[in-house]
Amino acid sequence: MHFEAFYSYRYKHLYFYCFGRSVKGQGDEGSLQMGIDIKTEIKNLPLTCGVYIMKDPAGEVLYVGKAGNIKKRVSSYFYKKYVPSARLDALISKVAKIENIPTTCEGEALILESSLIKKYKPRYNVELKDDKSYPYLKLTLAETYPRLFITRKMTDDGSRYFGPYTNVKLLREATYMIKRIFSLRVCNKLPKHVCLNYYLRQCVGPCVGNIDKTGYDEIVKELILFLEGKKDALLEELTKRMAIASAKLNFEEAARIRNRIEALSAMVRGKVKFNFKDILEELRQVLRLEKPPMRIEAFDISNFAGDQSVGSMISFYNMKFDRALYRKFKIKTVDGIDDYKMMREVISRRYRRVLDEKLPLPDLVIIDGGKGHLSTAKDELDKLGLSRVPVIGIAKEFEHIYLPDQKEPLKLPRNSSILQLIQRIRDEAHRFAISYHHLLRERESYHSELDAIEGIGETRKRALLRHFGALENIKKARMDELLQVKGITKKVAKEIASYFKRQ
Repeated sequence: MHFEAFYSYRYKHLYFYCFGRSVKGQGDEGSLQMGIDIKTEIKNLPLTCGVYIMKDPAGEVLYVGKAGNIKKRVSSYFYKKYVPSARLDALISKVAKIENIPTTCEGEALILESSLIKKYKPRYNVELKDDKSYPYLKLTLAETYPRLFITRKMTDDGSRYFGPYTNVKLLREATYMIKRIFSLRVCNKLPKHVCLNYYLRQCVGPCVGNIDKTGYDEIVKELILFLEGKKDALLEELTKRMAIASAKLNFEEAARIRNRIEALSAMVRGKVKFNFKDILEELRQVLRLEKPPMRIEAFDISNFAGDQSVGSMISFYNMKFDRALYRKFKIKTVDGIDDYKMMREVISRRYRRVLDEKLPLPDLVIIDGGKGHLSTAKDELDKLGLSRVPVIGIAKEFEHIYLPDQKEPLKLPRNSSILQLIQRIRDEAHRFAISYHHLLRERESYHSELDAIEGIGETRKRALLRHFGALENIKKARMDELLQVKGITKKVAKEIASYFKRQ
């Protein structure tokens, strides 16, 4: 079984955990209940993050812990005002020596803590002894086009495992960033058509031959170097490839590699932040808002040659997506292709309802589009008397932020936490719009083809859809499978099979 556990804090860092987080220690009140030796040990502990190891007089490891501030965390164990606990009392009474291992970031401390607990199996680390509680990152190297995902189960299937990781929330956020940067596929099986991730630029599209096996393997190698902590080797390799692409005048490829270098550099420096409260405050300052935008609504339009045009609105509230407040809009007043008019209709319908039903207004509106889309949305809000609602636009091509009162767009660094938050919200609105558009087109295709079959009415169409789920499954169905559908007689089943056989 291939396994990479990051056992040494010195050479195998999990860089994407280093997001500048801080863990506050306990208060400094109270008097110490300890001997002179322990007091001296605590006095000499560092104020940095890392791992501390408590031992008994015989040198046996009693407890392993991590902290953002080792000295404060360890000191808190020996104050009178800690929360009463028989287990903690027993631990403190046995401690004779306290060792520490400083780390470069708290993410590194998390991993080191995990490996030390597995190594020593301290009697007082009861909550962390079960391996099943730890998630891993699994890279499916046995597959032609490998995937990366979080798992709690390790199997001997040729995959490579990275971990274990003790901070699941942080791991999920980090995995999201990794997928954006490396753009590996996420689907269980290669589909016949590209999925939403391809349109969101979060997959390189091996399913449709957009990248060959050699090119995909290069990305996988880069990912492995990153997860192994070999950042210098990875950045050096990417820099060489960027130079080669530029020499061949392949500037698009060179720009793509440059963006990857910038994003990876930000992660290994610990500049990527997921403290949303801090990010929202930064967003307030940059956009000159009255307060941090806790309630954000984002809009997008999706259509294909003006057919089945739809709009979407997603809600980001209290630092997370609130899917209960998502809204879909089927365009009613616009014929043909006119994104501006479609955006005007969607904004009007949404906020007329907000006003009529006295719903809470958003602290910020994000429009998926450039200055034209933004101007349209702002104009409609003004007409509704909602000029006080802040609105911005984000253009996909250069990822610039457009503000209503500024001629030039706001150009944030690609590793900016603010830009990454706006992108994530915009991407979700885009995904929601595309998924709704695809659903309507599939329904249209389903109904138009089945309408041509004799003996198929609305009732039987609904029954077939419920049973098979999609038109493609009906086309491939055998006679005995068709006959399992309620209301489908042998004669109708023959008509269905005959019709699709002629296609």
